[in-house]
Amino acid sequence: MGKGILANRSEGFAFRENYLIIQVAVKINNLHRWDISLTKAREIQLKLANKIVIADKDFNPQLVAGVDISSPDSYGMARGAVVVLGYPELNIVEVKVAKSKVTLPYIPGLLSFRECPVILAVCEMLYNTPDIVLVDGQGIAHPRKLGLASHLGLFLDIPTIGCAKSILCGKHEPVGEEAGSFAKLIHNGQIVGAALRTKAKVKPIYVSIGHKANLTMALNWAMKCCSGYRLPEPTRLAHLAAAGKLSLKAK
Repeated sequence: MGKGILANRSEGFAFRENYLIIQVAVKINNLHRWDISLTKAREIQLKLANKIVIADKDFNPQLVAGVDISSPDSYGMARGAVVVLGYPELNIVEVKVAKSKVTLPYIPGLLSFRECPVILAVCEMLYNTPDIVLVDGQGIAHPRKLGLASHLGLFLDIPTIGCAKSILCGKHEPVGEEAGSFAKLIHNGQIVGAALRTKAKVKPIYVSIGHKANLTMALNWAMKCCSGYRLPEPTRLAHLAAAGKLSLKAK
């Protein structure tokens, strides 16, 4: 973790139905500091992009997580959230929410330097280490191939998938109307992701490799984690948790 990341308010829930919960801190790699210039941040993106691993084998996750943060309040504090779900039931296993200071304004292409510190502060609170993390943001579908999902994946050393609501770079052909239809996203002649329709007659989301995944796996797990909404359930619930709108009831 970089200096100055302090979660000053937290709330967490761990549901133990069919799960043995052991308190083991999620390991976070120390990749770089956060108090850097914008020029240095872009240099770091180019350097770290070369460390992204494209997996050649699928995995069998038991725990899938989603992450998101809220907009900063008038004091510059944002609420970060991590929701861990059991797979394949997609039932809530653990939720962690904490407020942290956002020190960087929104700058296109540098979102991860704004949001990563907040999300990592919450990840450190987890009792359960997820097998895969779905991120409301880009992976390698980014001008420097290091969006939020890829940046987080390197910090956590966990497979990550970018599930963004809009395009940052690239173009694609029309997407079929049926759920599961997709069209490859092309940027500078390279496939960087895909537009995926997760629900019939609803706008697609934009899926890309974060870390330790490939595009086929990313599309597959984005669809497997959907439960009738446009957004995959992990990121949908993380968005609600970050907004303070996730209702939790132990079964």
